Amino acid sequence: MITGFHHTGVVVHDLPAMTAFYQDVIGLELLGEIDSVAPPEGNHTGIPNARRKLVFLGIAGDHQIELVHYLDPPAAPGGTGSHQLNAMHICFVVDDLRGEFERLQDAGVRFLTEPKFSLVDGREVGVVYGQDPEGNWIEFIEGLPKFAAEQ
Repeated sequence: MITGFHHTGVVVHDLPAMTAFYQDVIGLELLGEIDSVAPPEGNHTGIPNARRKLVFLGIAGDHQIELVHYLDPPAAPGGTGSHQLNAMHICFVVDDLRGEFERLQDAGVRFLTEPKFSLVDGREVGVVYGQDPEGNWIEFIEGLPKFAAEQ
């Protein structure tokens, strides 16, 4: 039985730049770092002797982002289109989408559009998609509650 979420992993090329982005621009807390070396027979990655640096960022007690940097062998580049198979995104809840959009845009974050707002069950809901420095999709929402299990 699944009891919750732990983290979202994102394979990155430039670990210091991506750590700085999620820590300094997005505002997440550095929660931990791990140097990981797989045994010769491999581990859950399926890559024998893989060397990785893992950085965990988030809000203490909440969901975490794991930045995964493969040192050996290095990760291969892939597609990053928002509508492609295997595309992923990280979604952040914000209190003031317009203000956060302006702040992040001033910090150099690239967005697909301006924030879009609509009424959902009488509540104004806003959403916008952007990209981190390596092209991973990041979403920001305002006013949309999390889905709850049906009673």
